[in-house]
Amino acid sequence: MIREEIVPERLAGATAVVLDIFLATTTLLTILENGARRVFPVASLEEAEETRGKLVSSDVLRGGEQGAERIDGYDHGPFPGEYPPETVADKDVIFVTTNGTRAIADAAPAERILLGCLRNAPAVARHLEGSNADSVYLVCAGSAGRFTVEDFLGAATVLSHMDTRGWRLNDGAWMALDFMERYRGREREALREGRAGRWFFDHDRVDAFDFIGEVGASDLVPEVVGGQLFRTAQPLSRLAGR
Repeated sequence: MIREEIVPERLAGATAVVLDIFLATTTLLTILENGARRVFPVASLEEAEETRGKLVSSDVLRGGEQGAERIDGYDHGPFPGEYPPETVADKDVIFVTTNGTRAIADAAPAERILLGCLRNAPAVARHLEGSNADSVYLVCAGSAGRFTVEDFLGAATVLSHMDTRGWRLNDGAWMALDFMERYRGREREALREGRAGRWFFDHDRVDAFDFIGEVGASDLVPEVVGGQLFRTAQPLSRLAGR
């Protein structure tokens, strides 16, 4: 589903996996993985300022985008390459984007909120298989209320790494698995076909594209708790011990 399709009541007791491949969940994963002390994904510039006002530390970075533009006065933009370890280690990072961090906020009624992207899709799949969750929603951030192939690909990649025989799939999940019958192992090819994927090549950002499209590069699954990102421990697969 895209975030505009969220029905808050249905998320109660469920696990939501939010995916914004270009770029929020990919960049947030990178920030956490590269050693940030605390990471705060926020839904708006106003919330970013409120969060900054509550932090005592002076080691605070603000990053993200609004309307696909870098935010005036912020330290960094939305790309994962802007947050290497030497930049974010032991820093607090406040991050806001047009679609991805809003999708995280919209998923707040869920019991758990995980962040997924292509880089950690297999790890997210393993986590879901071992989590004993009764209900899982893959929430695609989309773009201004529109479907995007990159977020659909992210959700499809998670599903393709799961043994789904024990799950009841909705129509979207079934279509995603059908899509992966054609594109598994060719995820970057599918990623490039979308409007946003083509942008990276038109604007000489191929290195960023390749980083984003590296399926399974990370074993980290971020979880949002109380407005902050944390590392989850990997649970055992449902198939373990069988």
